[in-house]
Amino acid sequence: QVQLVESGGGLVQPGGSLRLSCATSGFTFSRYTMNWYRQAPGKERELVARISSAGGTTNYADSVKGRFTISRDNAKNTLSLQMNSLKSEDTALYYCNAFNVGSGMDYWGKGTLVTVSS
Repeated sequence: QVQLVESGGGLVQPGGSLRLSCATSGFTFSRYTMNWYRQAPGKERELVARISSAGGTTNYADSVKGRFTISRDNAKNTLSLQMNSLKSEDTALYYCNAFNVGSGMDYWGKGTLVTVSS
């Protein structure tokens, strides 16, 4: 059974930091591109950050470049997102996603809520 479980969300003041984690099981983690998406109230889901299967390539949305860092541990089947200098516009439900380019298999977690507010 495939599972992606996000954790680490919460309430933080503007300028603060949070570290999100995604624990996975049930699939070969090291063969999947991993992504963090987010969806703010009333907005469409957007890609925040992406990391290749081996971890050598990362991509970020322009809105988070220089503030967020995506990383993965293929030995522990976990994905992380370090978020610094948080802004109110970062408030959203953050989702962990696994995607295999070859097979097209696509898995999602249920999300963790990040609220940036004073």
